[in-house]
Formats: sequence, C-alpha cells, structure tokens
Amino acid sequence: MYKTSFPKGFPKDFLWGGATAANQIEGAWNLDGKGLSTAEVVKKAKNRHEVSMSSVTKESLQTAIADPSDKLYPKRRGIDFYHHYKEDIALFAEMGFKVFRFSIAWSRIFPHGDEQTPNEAGLAFYDKVLDELDHYGIEPLITLSHYEMPVGLTEKYNGWFDRRAIADFNRFTEVVFKRYQGRVRYWLTFNEINTGTWGFHETGAIDEGLPEKEQLQIRYQALHHQFVASAMATKQIHEIDPKAKIGSMLARMQTYPKTPDPLDVRAAQLEDEKNLFFTDVQARGVYPEYMNRFFAEKGVEIKMGPDDEKIIAQYPVDFLSFSYYMTNVTAHNEKGNTAGNMSVGGRNPYLKASDWGWQIDPVGLRISLNEMWDRYRKPLFVVENGLGALDKLDADGHVHDSYRIDYLRQHIQQMKEAVSDGVDLMGYTMWGPIDLISFSTSEMSKRYGFIYVDQDDDGNGSLKRLKKDSFFWYKKVIASNGDDLN
Repeated sequence: MYKTSFPKGFPKDFLWGGATAANQIEGAWNLDGKGLSTAEVVKKAKNRHEVSMSSVTKESLQTAIADPSDKLYPKRRGIDFYHHYKEDIALFAEMGFKVFRFSIAWSRIFPHGDEQTPNEAGLAFYDKVLDELDHYGIEPLITLSHYEMPVGLTEKYNGWFDRRAIADFNRFTEVVFKRYQGRVRYWLTFNEINTGTWGFHETGAIDEGLPEKEQLQIRYQALHHQFVASAMATKQIHEIDPKAKIGSMLARMQTYPKTPDPLDVRAAQLEDEKNLFFTDVQARGVYPEYMNRFFAEKGVEIKMGPDDEKIIAQYPVDFLSFSYYMTNVTAHNEKGNTAGNMSVGGRNPYLKASDWGWQIDPVGLRISLNEMWDRYRKPLFVVENGLGALDKLDADGHVHDSYRIDYLRQHIQQMKEAVSDGVDLMGYTMWGPIDLISFSTSEMSKRYGFIYVDQDDDGNGSLKRLKKDSFFWYKKVIASNGDDLN
C-alpha cells in the first residue's frame, strides 16, 4: 500500500551547526610556512555594496604580494582563529553543535601550490582543530577549496585556467584525505563553484579588462578543470576512506520571472539553468545539452582531455550542498538593479532587504530544496545561510539581535516544511556562527555570528568573544532538534 504519512520534523540525526572559511577566520597568514592565497591579495571594498573579490590585475597582484602587512587585506588577519580555535570550538560546543564546517587553506599545506612535499606545520594545525572537535563530539565538515588557491599557481600559470592545476590540487587532496582518514566523514570540493563565472576569486585566473568572450573562455575552461579535479577527489576519497562522503557546493540563486509573460518565464528558466549547470555536471556526471547552445553563442570552446568526460561520469558527488541567501527576479527585456552574494537581478516588491541590499526570502529556500531534490534525488545539505547586519554592543555590553533570530527562525521553518514535503535534508550550517571577515567586501562590520568579536574594520580591538542573544536561541533550537523556534 502507498504510504501517505510524512515527516513532521527534522530527522533525529540532523546535523546542526555553523560554517566558516579559513581565509575569513584563521589569520596567521605569514606564520608556520603558510603561503599567500588568492583571498589574501584582494583589497577591502570601497563601500559595502561593492563586491571586490574578482577585481585583481597583474599589477595589483604584484603590489599585494610585495605588501608585508594586513592593513589593506583584512582576510590576512581574519579573527585569529589560528590562536583562538580552542575557545571558539568550546563556544560552538556550548551551543550544542553537531557539525562545524571549515576549510583547509590549501596554501597552508602547499604554500606555493606546486610543492611535492606538504608543510607539516600546516597539517599539524588541522590535527589540533580536529582533536578539539573530537573532544566535544562535533563532526567536521571540511571544504577543500574555499576561494583559497595558492597565489603561486596564479603567478606560475594563471591558476585553474591551466590544466596542470588539476594535478596540484589532487596532490593536496590526497595528502589531506590520507592524513585525516577516519576522522572526517563529510567533505566538500569547491565552495560555490558557480561563482567561478565571475572570475579570479574562484578560478585564480586573472582576466580583468579582457573582452567578454575571452573572459568567458578563461572562466569556463578553468571551471572544467575544477570539474575534473572534483571527480578525481571523489575517486580518491572513496578509495582512501570508503566510509566518507563528498559533496559539491553551489551558490543557489533561485530566479523568479518578473511577470507571467512566457518570455519572462523563459528568461528565469535560462538563469536557473546557468546556476544548476554546475550541479548537473557534478551530480549527474555529464555536461547538460542546454549548455551547448550557450557555449556556441558565446564562442566558448571547452578543451577536454581524452578521459575527462569518462572521469566526470564515473565519479559524481555523493550529496549536494549549497548556500542560500536570497532570490532574484528577471525579465526578458531588462537588467536588474539589486545584488548580493555574487548574484544580480531585479527587485522583488514582495520582499524586504538586508542592510547590504540582499532580499530576504525564506520561502525561496523551501522552493530551492524541493526543486533540487526533485532534479537530483541526492541528499541535500544547506551549508550557508545567514544575515549580515550592523550589530552594535548596547550599553549593557550585549548584542540584542532579535532581527537575526527572526531571519533564522523563518528559514528553519521553511526547511522543516521542505522535509515534510519529502526532501532528504542532511543538515544546516548557518553562516557564520562567529563574526568574521566578509567575503564580498572584506569588512568586519558585516556581522553574521552568534558570537560577537571585538574587532573593527581596521583590525583594531581586543578580539574578545561575546555571546549575542542569538547564541542562546540557537542553543535551544539545536537541543529541541528544531522544534522550539520561539
């Protein structure tokens, strides 16, 4: 008989936690043999509505490499997790975290990217982080590449545009898979891989100022090399640690049509295809047919090795993860005027926006979960979702962030609805559980955390950690497995 019951809440083994990236929290950019990463050569944005992560030229790269300080490059200093990791993980444990997502800085293990022997001091640091997580029973979820390619590979052969980057990356992945075998059950390959269509921050390839056709050629060729490297990493982990699972990671950019006009509906469909192309390749193991026309019309020719398609087909990811911050609106005859987290689209009159102009759409998360589950039938994991806000310490020395609680409550409610709809959802790691350096603008003022960090945009402050009101709320959410959202 057909089963008509449905789940009323999150599964018992649901993974609640938070997500970070090495380049936004670690600091210690010039200690213990670490090399520079692509994140650490991008200056702070001039204003908080500017996304500066891809604005790198050959000249600005050399200027950054020659600069011995972190004054203009806040991601070099992060929030000094390198020296505060025990304190920070203890706070995560106090909230009841089941999982903590972080990245391994590639340039901490292979400082220039092309070395044959890893940097032991870098490996030892992550040993200590894993020890601390194990002490509290917190699962690690590790991102292998979170906008942190060694700059040495950009200098040597323009990053991922060159096929040789595949071997360099898979040397790195093999080393960390073997080093942490049996200690890490969940891995991710490339963070928000689709944002590589925006350039340098993801691909490590400089294409600033080139005509669009040349930019697209460089970017999609670089992304093809990442597809192959991701498939090879999947092969590696399945052979080295068969109990481990590995997933892809997408910046989900759900797009709505502006009107019921079929041309607007088709425009929205095209935008979603460009977004889901990446999970189509990594989950289904093939380049989807709809990209043939796009590549032809844009003059893009993907150069493949003789076994590339076979490798991609043989080693798809085990699960799909994604970030979710906002949705977009598009029409067939106009360009939009709102931006957020590497996406651009028209304004939706039914939605409110954050201080950074990111439109808040909790129901869109349910829509995305249902559509991705229906499309792929693979477990899903929401690994980024959060509200960047201008938090202020009140006179009582606390941050009363009811706006963050309200934001997270609404999104968790919609995740619960998606689970009731039948979606296989593994977990939720909100971004970022502790204040960190913003990806898009490299400022500290854009605060996401349950934990306030005493540091300003110029790096001044005591780095003292303080619990916000949302800290205690999220602790209650986890303890009740998402049942108590009040």
